[in-house]
Amino acid sequence: MRPQLRVVPNHLIGPILDEAKRILAEIGIEVRGARLRERLLEHGLKLARTADDAERILFPPEVVDRAIETAPKRFALYDRDGSPYTELGGDKVHFVPGSSGLHVLDHRTAETRPSNTRDFIEYVRVADGLKNLGYLATAFSTNDIDPMISDAWRLYLLLTNTLKPIVSGAFSEHGVVRMAQMMQLFRRDQADLVSRPMSIFTVTATGFYRYSEDSCQNLLDCAEFGIPIEIVPVTLMGLIAPVTLVGATVMHVADVLAGLTMAQIVKPGTPVLFGGAPATFHMKTAMSPMAAIETLHLNVAYVEVAKHLDLPTQGYMALSEGKFLDAQAGAETFAGALLAAVSGINSVSGPGMLDYVLTFSLGKLVFDDELCGQALHFCRDFDVQEDLPTRDLVRQLLREKHLLTAGHTLKHWPSELYLPGMVFDRINRETWLQGGGMTLDQRVREEVERLLGAYVSPPLDPRIDEEMMRIIKGGMARDEPLPETLPRAEQPSVAPRPREGRRSRRQRR
Repeated sequence: MRPQLRVVPNHLIGPILDEAKRILAEIGIEVRGARLRERLLEHGLKLARTADDAERILFPPEVVDRAIETAPKRFALYDRDGSPYTELGGDKVHFVPGSSGLHVLDHRTAETRPSNTRDFIEYVRVADGLKNLGYLATAFSTNDIDPMISDAWRLYLLLTNTLKPIVSGAFSEHGVVRMAQMMQLFRRDQADLVSRPMSIFTVTATGFYRYSEDSCQNLLDCAEFGIPIEIVPVTLMGLIAPVTLVGATVMHVADVLAGLTMAQIVKPGTPVLFGGAPATFHMKTAMSPMAAIETLHLNVAYVEVAKHLDLPTQGYMALSEGKFLDAQAGAETFAGALLAAVSGINSVSGPGMLDYVLTFSLGKLVFDDELCGQALHFCRDFDVQEDLPTRDLVRQLLREKHLLTAGHTLKHWPSELYLPGMVFDRINRETWLQGGGMTLDQRVREEVERLLGAYVSPPLDPRIDEEMMRIIKGGMARDEPLPETLPRAEQPSVAPRPREGRRSRRQRR
C-alpha cells in the first residue's frame, strides 16, 4: 500500500458531482468558439440565455456521464523517437517544470530579467539531465521572438534539445495546427501521432463558465489531432469562485467536466487530464497565491473527485510565490510536492517556478528535483521486505550490536534509503567547511553548470529541422531573422561529476 490522503468525506463526493452536473445542465457554459459551438449543437445540445445575457450551451447529465465513460482512464506518452515513455493514470506521479513564465532568475548574475532563447535552451539542457522530472514543459516564453509564433518556437527548442515528452499549449486559436505539424514530422503520419502522442497540451477554462475563442479552437484542434489535453481552470477562491472549499470544488469540477465533455463529443476517446491551476484571492493584498495552503487544499480536493471518476489528473503544485531560492521557496515547494505525490497526481506542474509563476529559475529547478525525489520516495509501497517476522533481525542486532553488515541491510538499503545529491546539505559541519562551506546558491549554480557541461544533443534529421523552421517562419507576421540558438552539444564539454549518495531503484527507473 502506498501512502494515501483523503480530504473530501465520502458522503460529499456524490453531492459535489451532482451539483457540478446540475450547473452544467441548468446554467451551462459559454462556448465562444464558433466551430466548437456548432459541433456541440450538431450533437444535439441546446443553447439558453442566462442571467448575464450570455448564450450558454447546456450539458444534460447523461451527456456528461457518457463523456466520463468514454474518456480514457489511462493513456501512454511516447518520446520524440516514438518509443514508449510512461503511462498516465492511477496513482503514478510525474513532476514537470512549471509553465507560463515571462522572466528568468539568472543563476549567473542573480538578476531577474526578461527571458530569451538562450535561457530556454539552457533550461531544456539542464532539465533533460534531472532524474526526478517525468518529462519537460514549455516553461516560459522568450522575449526575442515574434509573438505570433512564440508557442511554436518554444516547441521547436524542446524538440531539438530533448527526446522526452512535452507539456505545451498554443497562444492563439491557430497555434495547435502549426505545432501538431511540427510534431508529426517525427511520426509516419497523423494517425501515427495519434497512436503515439509525445505531448500534452493545456486548455484553460477562463472563468465565469466560459471557454474563450482560443481555448475552444485549441480544444477542437487537439482532439482532432489526437493530442492529449489537460483541462486547467484558474479557480480563484474569493474572486470568481466561492471562498469556501466545497463551493470552490463544485465550480472547479464543473469547469473541468465541461471541457472533458466537449473533447469527447468532438472525438470520443480523446485523452483528458482532470487538471487545474487554482489560487486564493487575498483581500488584503489583492494577490492570488497558487502556493497558499487553501489552494493546496483545493488541489487535493478536486483530484480526489477526479480519482473517484478514475480519470487521469494534473495540478499546479511544487512551486513558490517567493522571489528567490530561499526558505519560503523551499517550504512552499516541498509542501506542494509532498501533497501532490501522496495524492497520486499524475502530472504535477510547478518545479522551477517563482513569483506567481512569472519567473523561472534554473537554480530552483535543480533544487526542486531533489525535493520531488524525496516526495516520490515517501510514496513507495509500505510492504514486507523480509522483515516480518522480525525476531531473527533482533537476535542479530543483539549479538553484533549493529545491523550495518547484515545481509538484510546490504540487500535493501540501496532501495530503502534516499540519499540526495550535492545541492542538498546532508553532511556535518566539518565536512562542509572542508569542502569550501558552499551556500545553497553556490551549490545550485555549480550543479546547473555541471548539467550544462554534461549535456549531449539528441540526433536530429537536418531535413526535419529545416521543415520545422519553414513552418515557424510561415506563421511570422514579418520576414525577419529568428533568434540565434546555441550550437549542438555533441559530447560533454566537461566530465560529469558523480553525484553523492545513491538513489533507490525506484528513483533510478
